[in-house]
Amino acid sequence: MKSEEEAGRAIEQYADMVRRICMIHLKNYEDAEDIFQTVFLKYVLRSEPFDSPEHEKAWIIRVTVNACRDLLKSFFRSRTVALDQLIEKPQDMPEDHSDILEAVLELPARFRDVVYLHYYEGYSAPEIGRILKKNANTVYTLLARARQLLKTRLEGVIEDE
Repeated sequence: MKSEEEAGRAIEQYADMVRRICMIHLKNYEDAEDIFQTVFLKYVLRSEPFDSPEHEKAWIIRVTVNACRDLLKSFFRSRTVALDQLIEKPQDMPEDHSDILEAVLELPARFRDVVYLHYYEGYSAPEIGRILKKNANTVYTLLARARQLLKTRLEGVIEDE
């Protein structure tokens, strides 16, 4: 079990990253907060030491992605509707997301993970492969396909403006 100081340091260091990964997967603040708590609870309860700071970060990313996927597959999640979907958005409410972020969030999950880890966290394809347990060539292919999907989606948005 980790000490309070270790837990505080990890939360301070990785909180933003965990929340972003959760939002990319779940698109829901409340669910993201639940997963956030789950990830750091697992971190505190982990008794084995990490080999390096990179190992610790990769472990946190892996636990976050897995927890998000588990929630998305859960029975409860498949049988409920978000309150946001029941309430209509007012016409005068400004959009707070950029076109690029919206396009990334609309990508299928297999593309969102690699796009986020590559472009936002700065991981290379081989590193992403180790984190997501995929072949590096698979990661390169997913990145190429994701870029093509984003290009297609964003061309229509840019032309409309």
